[in-house]
Amino acid sequence: MLYSNLAKKFNVLPDNAKGALTLMLAAIGFTIMTLLIKLTGAHLHVTQILLVRQIVMIGIVAPTILRNFPGSLKSDRVPMQFARLCFAMVAMLTGFTAVINLPLADATAIGFAKSFFVTIFAVLILKEVVGLRRWMAVAVGFLGVMLMVRPGTEGFSVYAVYSLIGAASAGVVMVLIRLLTRTEKPHTIVTYHALGIGAAMLIPGIYFWQWPTQSEWLMLGVMGFVTYFAQMANIYAYKWGEASVMASLDYVRLLYATIAGYLIFGDVPGTYTWIGATVIIMASIYTIRREAKLKRNLTRAPDAKGY
Repeated sequence: MLYSNLAKKFNVLPDNAKGALTLMLAAIGFTIMTLLIKLTGAHLHVTQILLVRQIVMIGIVAPTILRNFPGSLKSDRVPMQFARLCFAMVAMLTGFTAVINLPLADATAIGFAKSFFVTIFAVLILKEVVGLRRWMAVAVGFLGVMLMVRPGTEGFSVYAVYSLIGAASAGVVMVLIRLLTRTEKPHTIVTYHALGIGAAMLIPGIYFWQWPTQSEWLMLGVMGFVTYFAQMANIYAYKWGEASVMASLDYVRLLYATIAGYLIFGDVPGTYTWIGATVIIMASIYTIRREAKLKRNLTRAPDAKGY
């Protein structure tokens, strides 16, 4: 009865309000995912974490895969499918490693640099024409990244570079997905991603395997379910709400990450983190708004988020 009443109230909300509420849930899900990665990463190798997470997610999407299998493996762009898998693996391996070793707020904020890499790779791969204002936003955004990374100073951490590499790789993934969706069916892309990442993580995951404790097994299982839930909530948020509005609200993840980092690990973001994160977010939002005005849909797309 309670669920029915809440559903009725939700359905009568304006589309942007429905999208915003759903996006808040997605942001919480992604924050829980990164938190669980950090907690399990204190004992388990990143490839083992990825392997178990992928197995859980394959189990969830198995009905979709099996319904179209083996036809879902038929692709006219197999090399591009594998290129996307390679960049996705780099994005996850470097991004997860950064999450494990950096404060959550820092890893989350640097990860938002993906928006700027999307602009760069859209020019290089899609031959998109980008005006001076968007290039200036990219330059300002990378200034914010440098404020956080601080190369050559005592505050520098190589894991900040890992986070930046992860953001760059995720940017390539988003552009490649745009290319793939022009000719490939969604279930084909899902099948290649689910099976490809799982197969790639199998050997290193077993090689670095350390038997998880009961609590770690629980966290790994929850991680897989939460990741799937967050990705689906993210897709529905963009389905209901305006893409530019949703993409702007997505930065609430930094607030969640900051709160989680403080409550669980006692991490308090420093001055450079706050300044750099503010610059990154403002430049990203400008890029998103500019993209919406030009009726393009790369940075604002829900695809490939959550790496």
